[in-house]
Amino acid sequence: MPPYFLRLAYVSEFLLALLAIFELWSQVGGQGHLDLMPWYTKLAFGVGLALVTVAGTAASVGHSDPWNAKTIACLILGLMLAIGMAAATYYYHLHEEDDDRDGSSDPGVALVMPVSGGFRE
Repeated sequence: MPPYFLRLAYVSEFLLALLAIFELWSQVGGQGHLDLMPWYTKLAFGVGLALVTVAGTAASVGHSDPWNAKTIACLILGLMLAIGMAAATYYYHLHEEDDDRDGSSDPGVALVMPVSGGFRE
């Protein structure tokens, strides 16, 4: 296979892995926790895991034995990145601010009840 086809396949795999990683992370970890996280943390973990995925595929395709030392190293590095993603999500889960600390209801919402001749609060 010509090398430009492999490059195109690896770039396509990287982009697909990037989309899948961020979608899965928001579904599993919760979008609210990801919104609290700084952008560079999400970028580093997402791009890192996508690169490790492509490197593992390239190592598997490039050798006669699909499970070689490079492939296993990429698998271990990918698991470490996934654990780091889980730890960062858990950290932001524990440190999110609770807006309803005093137990009172939202002061911006008023209960409006209809009475004869108009409305009263």
